[in-house]
Amino acid sequence: MAGIYFHIPFCKSRCTYCDFYKTTDTSKISSLIDALQKELTLRNDYLNERTIQTIYFGGGTPSLLSANQISNLLNECKIMYSISKEVEITLEANPDDLEINYLHQLRNVGVNRLSIGIQTFSAQGLKLMNRRHTPDQAIDAVKNAQVAGFDNISVDLIYGIPQMENEQWQANLDTIFKMNIQHLSAYHLTYHRNTVLWKRLNKGTIREIDEQQSVEQFEMLSATAEKNGFIQYEVSNFALPGYFSKHNSSYWKQTEYIGIGPSAHSFNMQNRQWNVSNLETYLSSILEGKVPCETEILSTNDKFNDYIITSLRTIWGVDMQYVEENFGNKLLSDLIKMATKYIDNEQISIDSNKMFLTKKGIFISDRIMSDLIV
Repeated sequence: MAGIYFHIPFCKSRCTYCDFYKTTDTSKISSLIDALQKELTLRNDYLNERTIQTIYFGGGTPSLLSANQISNLLNECKIMYSISKEVEITLEANPDDLEINYLHQLRNVGVNRLSIGIQTFSAQGLKLMNRRHTPDQAIDAVKNAQVAGFDNISVDLIYGIPQMENEQWQANLDTIFKMNIQHLSAYHLTYHRNTVLWKRLNKGTIREIDEQQSVEQFEMLSATAEKNGFIQYEVSNFALPGYFSKHNSSYWKQTEYIGIGPSAHSFNMQNRQWNVSNLETYLSSILEGKVPCETEILSTNDKFNDYIITSLRTIWGVDMQYVEENFGNKLLSDLIKMATKYIDNEQISIDSNKMFLTKKGIFISDRIMSDLIV
């Protein structure tokens, strides 16, 4: 099984925290659709005829595409690949794009899962992040999606926002879990280099929340999700049983995928590829019949590191028998040795020959994983 990811780089405005490749020049949307279809053709051998289980439209803001444009891309996928009858097709969307007629059109062309970027229900927080929707539009977007027949809805939230007290964060959580969603992705605000928020932080015009409050907000997130029947199946992802994101889970389970579009990444177990992060270069290269990408052939250590980083984040954990069989006794021995201090501190647990992060370990997962990789 495998997946297809489309990177749609267009945005009406730039969020102050985002470091993904994007552009606010939407005049090239039609040209991009043509190029994406052509790239699918140029790279149809990358996945070695694997059946496609998931198709994901990310960005940027994929909900700027018309339903007809999405349909054209899906039809090209069906021509070039074998598509599973139970394929999960996800569209990332901004709340203010999700009017009822558009949602019905999305359903009609085959989109069966929505990932709605709400981020916060605080007007002050939305302004800080330069989000273009209002709290009311966020609520309406979920309601409209449900009226249109979507029964697999994911929402993105951000915590650790400057000046957001714990009570406000809890109010965000209470609001979202009253809305009958099936999936939640929740991330701590990150100050990526050269973003607007990073520059404000360095100028001193905003301040990060302290580590203790970060821990408290994460614990509130985990507790509220559990109380509402959600399973924390990955560090930042929570879902009702049966609603884990198939596409994101494929990343964490080392499943092959192809990334189509500027800046999109691909992985086929043997190498990683990434397309150029420039729309004009991408369009002109595809027009000439060339995919503007770089390739990295993966060494054994690279594959080991990928496995540790992706697996330890999840409820499935690191299978130590798999490590031994695929990477050898030395890497397994080194892994156990490096994990010992975290096991002693109850931040990693071992059960049935598998290694997991505990609740104490999840919050420092980045630090733990950096110690465990080669």
